[in-house]
Amino acid sequence: MKHKKEHPPYSLIETNYYPIFLNLNKKKVVVCGGGKVAKRKIISLIKTGANITVISPEISKGLEKEIEKGKIKHIKRQYRKGDLKKAFLVIVATDSRVINEQISKDAACLVNVVDTPSLCNFIVPSVIRRPPLTIAISTSGISPALSKSIRKELEKLYGTEFSSYLKLLKKYRISAMNFIKDAKKRRRFLKDIGSEKIVRVLRMKGLREVKEVVNELFKKSVVNNNLC
Repeated sequence: MKHKKEHPPYSLIETNYYPIFLNLNKKKVVVCGGGKVAKRKIISLIKTGANITVISPEISKGLEKEIEKGKIKHIKRQYRKGDLKKAFLVIVATDSRVINEQISKDAACLVNVVDTPSLCNFIVPSVIRRPPLTIAISTSGISPALSKSIRKELEKLYGTEFSSYLKLLKKYRISAMNFIKDAKKRRRFLKDIGSEKIVRVLRMKGLREVKEVVNELFKKSVVNNNLC
């Protein structure tokens, strides 16, 4: 009687990741793989202004347009040793475990092998984008499904109005630096326009009401500053 082959018990090593946002503008990024997963990663990377090189015998439809626009470079072949020279970041999404392991081993930089945390030195979180607001959620690789569920919940809490409000705040921050000379009053104003109270007004009454509140706070701060 043949015995079933026993598999070693599954275990997940918990890693205490250090959360960070990277500036990839003009940095060399190499993406190994050209399938749907790689395409999704590449589309996100294009928005960062990175210099992207894709290494893959074939690429997904849609990426050809990005090549024509000069957004990405394509090396039409399998990965070779030396392809990662001067790379700042590497994303690996091939369908070969052997190739993925080799790239991870060769990389002397930031490397992420999709769906294989053990081959990565960083993982990509679930992300909500309300530019310039970015919210990243991670369960340290324990449950990507839970990260996704939390992301969906937070997407309802942080709508596009937060994007509009942050663009408004940018203008008021510049004005505060120029016209509120007293450092203490300036800090108070900047704290007030980013307070929980403002967030509640934004959610309940909308952007127009918040604009009026912020404008009054600014006028008050400038007047008080001139009286000093």
